[in-house]
Amino acid sequence: MRDEQFDVPVTIETKHSGRLLTVTGTVQAAALLVDRWPDEERGPKYRSALKAMMDAMEQRRAVGTARRAFTAAAREARVFVGEGRR
Repeated sequence: MRDEQFDVPVTIETKHSGRLLTVTGTVQAAALLVDRWPDEERGPKYRSALKAMMDAMEQRRAVGTARRAFTAAAREARVFVGEGRR
């Protein structure tokens, strides 16, 4: 598996309110989805994002598609802050 870097980072808010985290690649995004995503926010877009990260790391899907799936999951979970570095 390869760590594919996002062309534009995604910034999310962590469970510690007010703390921001800049997500820059597939390995980091996948780890967040598996280990730190709120259980109550693991909806359909979460599942799509997790699959997209795995596919991108195995070079079966474009990294841009995986990034968009992660952004959609972050919006669904209401932790999305913005795109680009903060």
